[in-house]
Amino acid sequence: MDRTDVPGLATESDGRWTYPEITRPPVPPGSPGPLDTRNWSGTHYADLRALLLPAPVGAKEDRALRGTDGWLAERDFLDVFAKKADREEIGQLLTDYGLRHIAARGWALSDGTRTSVYLLQFDTSVVAEDVYGELTGYDSPAYAARGADATEFDDAYPSAADIRGITRYAYAEVKPYGAEEVRQAYLRAGDTVAVILQSRKGTAPAVPFQQTVTLQSQLLG
Repeated sequence: MDRTDVPGLATESDGRWTYPEITRPPVPPGSPGPLDTRNWSGTHYADLRALLLPAPVGAKEDRALRGTDGWLAERDFLDVFAKKADREEIGQLLTDYGLRHIAARGWALSDGTRTSVYLLQFDTSVVAEDVYGELTGYDSPAYAARGADATEFDDAYPSAADIRGITRYAYAEVKPYGAEEVRQAYLRAGDTVAVILQSRKGTAPAVPFQQTVTLQSQLLG
């Protein structure tokens, strides 16, 4: 009998999801990683679409986020944000900073949790850092996402889960929530900025959100 089948000895789940085996995609021979000191531009030499976190086991993928040939149109990413004026401002920001392309993936689980991951790639890590600074703030994101008009820095997010070399801001919606709670994270890894949103009717548990952010960070590093 396996230990986990013995009453009283089974390990209670902490809410983590089961993901398929995650491996980094191949890069051209001799190419440094995005955080390698030899890679002054912070370039991800792997295909950005292959750096997206796969959906967990049992999830239904959001086909709309696949875009065309795996690249998402900018207007579809901008739809993340609640206000028209913000969408216009961010669109101009992405144009000014020379956005190369966007890869995205989304999914929903049977408990109603919905997740969206967007990877925005720029020419260099310096440019990505500037964009990251424009989109984030310590107290809250610079622009409100749909369904999350009031957010705050997530003090409960464990810094021990952060991946070395990757900048991270995580935000939680301020109570009282609306129809659902929305959690958000912004990452900056080399030439890429990642935006991750996770929501669920009622409350969105912290553990699967932190797990998703950590795994996506590992792939980008």
